[in-house]
Amino acid sequence: MNCLIVDDSRRFLDAARSLLEREGMTVLDMVSTSAEALQRAEELRPDVTLVDIELGEESGFELAGRLREHHRHQARVILISTHAEEDYAELIAASAACGFLPKTCLSAAAIRRLLSDCGGADEE
Repeated sequence: MNCLIVDDSRRFLDAARSLLEREGMTVLDMVSTSAEALQRAEELRPDVTLVDIELGEESGFELAGRLREHHRHQARVILISTHAEEDYAELIAASAACGFLPKTCLSAAAIRRLLSDCGGADEE
């Protein structure tokens, strides 16, 4: 399974890439803005895109919707955040994302489980 990670923290991006690659996922790219995410999603067609809810001045919720609208081939988005799920529960439920993972719980297994719960995951 491969992914694109969208987060405005270089430190988190590096840590997430290292963790996910150790667990057998392929990180195709790591970007920090919505514009980069939309471009790279089109070029790379990842199995899943991990999107931080707070992208500096940008909204991860908005980006999830744009990815789904413009890249139907890659509509699987998982929102991530340092904040607790209950802080954003209504927005997550109303979003185009298939789910949410706290950054502290990020793992390849958690991603696969969440994708399986929302319509199937590619197995590797």
